[in-house]
Amino acid sequence: MKISAVIPAYNNAAFLRAAIASVRNQSHQVDEIIVVDDGSVDNTETVIADLGSDIVYHRQDNQGPSAARNQGISLANGDWIAFLDADDQWTPDKIAKQLQVLQTHPALRLIAGDMAEIDTDNRLLTASVLDKHGLSEKFSQLAGAPVPNALAALVAKNFIPTGTVLVSKAALYEACLFNPTIRFGEDLELWAKIAAKHPISCLPDTLMLRRQHGNNATQASERMLVDLTRVMDSLARQIGPELRAQGVSPDDLVSRAFWTLGYWYFNNGARTDARSAFRSSLTRKANAPALLYLIASQLTPGAIAAVRAVKQRLIGH
Repeated sequence: MKISAVIPAYNNAAFLRAAIASVRNQSHQVDEIIVVDDGSVDNTETVIADLGSDIVYHRQDNQGPSAARNQGISLANGDWIAFLDADDQWTPDKIAKQLQVLQTHPALRLIAGDMAEIDTDNRLLTASVLDKHGLSEKFSQLAGAPVPNALAALVAKNFIPTGTVLVSKAALYEACLFNPTIRFGEDLELWAKIAAKHPISCLPDTLMLRRQHGNNATQASERMLVDLTRVMDSLARQIGPELRAQGVSPDDLVSRAFWTLGYWYFNNGARTDARSAFRSSLTRKANAPALLYLIASQLTPGAIAAVRAVKQRLIGH
């Protein structure tokens, strides 16, 4: 069994040394480190050159993290892939803990884990993201065993941080790798397609330190919510039977994603876009919230403000 660490890098030279050191300091060494420089304009290439000739370095025009990770997978000689972003770090026994679980549960094809969050000065911000989302007890009880109905759990809440993943390369190719046309949620789409076919696991142990800084593209935005509709539509089309087998309606997933997008537009005053999103929600599945907000989005701004004022007064009473 060979393990390849794949690190996409885009203008993160300041943190790259720490990321690679965290890979080299593993209690169980990986077999190769691959850095895909996704068109950086900082001194990423110089940093890599200083870190030794054992690193596989590939530079390409900027195409986004999905394309960079896919390129890293294609360059990998390992039959298992471990991902790490250039501004994050693994904990020292990350790989060892995952291999121990794989030995106990050899049918697993993806093993993820918990992560902590740090700032640019390595100060701890969040000790456990699983605990933050109320999931740590669930995965503690499983102790590395395959997650029951993992696909349904994933589409309810993506519990897999990409930088904690150790995954079979064959499973990645079976699921057609990361979708480079989706910028937000492309990881969920891929993990869900793998979970539809294979057992997966999530350890309660902290396997990664994720760095929070101004360049993180994780804040709610129009683009993120648009991409969520595309992710859910993709899953509905590609793994609809598997979703239904785990009690999840594919149409519900898509309808809720469009409702969420419409609500974002509505709150931001983009009533034309809101109407379009609410109509898409209703097209996938009839639902009262989308219908009510579709009607509301056709009111004038003054009328909407009046309705909100009445609502607030009613809530106050």
